[in-house]
Amino acid sequence: MIMCTSKLQKNPYENVIAVTNRSLCQRPFAKQIERVCSLHPKAVILREKDLPEEEYSRLAEQILEICKRYQVPCILHTYVNVAEKLHHPYIHLPIFLLEKYEGKLGGFRQIGSSVHSVEDALKAESLGADYLTAGHIYTTDCKKGLPPRGLEFLENVCKAVKIPVYAIGGIHPGTGQLNEIMEHGSAGGCIMSDMMKLW
Repeated sequence: MIMCTSKLQKNPYENVIAVTNRSLCQRPFAKQIERVCSLHPKAVILREKDLPEEEYSRLAEQILEICKRYQVPCILHTYVNVAEKLHHPYIHLPIFLLEKYEGKLGGFRQIGSSVHSVEDALKAESLGADYLTAGHIYTTDCKKGLPPRGLEFLENVCKAVKIPVYAIGGIHPGTGQLNEIMEHGSAGGCIMSDMMKLW
């Protein structure tokens, strides 16, 4: 236990995947990504799925360059064509897109998928996902009015599949939640708001 604690103190973000949302940033988006990357999280998911594909592609080029400079893996989201055009091997897809592209993702080294039930998790694993994000676990402003699925749900998802599961939803660094979700089987946590508002 002492070894685990000292490891966490060494880099408290090593089990954190930062998820982007440029509308939450109080500084220019690229500067915020630099700030996030300076903490060396496990990865950054560029989630700006509201952007048209062409704009997302331009943004992806810029963010990939920043992540590369800090040696932080960057995972593109939704736009398979953009990732292929940029020869980028990491993609994260909602489960309906994972189904749509079934059998066509052989060029990717790592594929993630978002799940909201044990059934989703089993389906995503069977469709070739290498890791999952499961949520939302805690109460979060991103899902106002929706009750969290909770730690029991997380544990059930983690037990159902053989691939790593990352909890998402209402996770805040320094609160003990990261330890809590990992005690329930997750490989770590995805954090959006606190990473995008980080100063």
